[in-house]
Amino acid sequence: MENKLKDMFTNLWQNYFSGAELPIVFYYSDEVSENDLSDSKRENRCLIGNLNRVRNGHPFVYNSEVPGCLGGKRYSGFSETLRPNFEHFLSCGIPGKVEGEKYKKTPGLVIEFLKNNPPFKAPKKHLIFKRWDKLTENDDPEVVVFFATPDVLSGLFTLANFDRADSYGVITPMGSGCASIINIPLVESKSENPGAVLGMFDVSARPYVPANILTFAIPINRFLQMIKNMDESFLQTNSWNLVKNRI
Repeated sequence: MENKLKDMFTNLWQNYFSGAELPIVFYYSDEVSENDLSDSKRENRCLIGNLNRVRNGHPFVYNSEVPGCLGGKRYSGFSETLRPNFEHFLSCGIPGKVEGEKYKKTPGLVIEFLKNNPPFKAPKKHLIFKRWDKLTENDDPEVVVFFATPDVLSGLFTLANFDRADSYGVITPMGSGCASIINIPLVESKSENPGAVLGMFDVSARPYVPANILTFAIPINRFLQMIKNMDESFLQTNSWNLVKNRI
């Protein structure tokens, strides 16, 4: 990441979203610095739970060898394995054997859901998370992830639709917390007209983020376009100032 670009967005963010936390990013790499590796700590089995330190300025290095839940491994591309009877686990369960989460009505719906959401393979050995201001020129972010309140989300949502004629600059597909910030945005990044992903509606992931926080994940190619639009958008209007003043 070029320092010029990093600093430019940081200044724009402070100007238009003063007081809101900076986003985090992630990228895949076969190499990881000793500093990043030594400062990375696994504090939770849930991948989302380990991102709180990233939001506070520390890196998190994740790979196939870091212990974690099967969902985090699958949606980060480090495993295709699902727990036994997953279609029952995500739906109605099996009495006396599997407690169902009841996120889908029937096991059949889960099977169809999985067909439409196939696993992918991590392109490189490590998945590295960093806060925006901690990026170096050797880092190559692939997705930018905001942990944001409703007022901040309103600004990001409107900016994501600013230069589009359609109404789908932001999408909200169902998925796990890690899918909404990793897998789905990566799929979007390869589309002709990538959208941002509003997420963290996963009931199982909600305990790992504050009650008033959702995520807004943007493929880097789309994010760079949004940065260019900031100075000519609604962010300069009195309407936005009314919202900005209470962020």
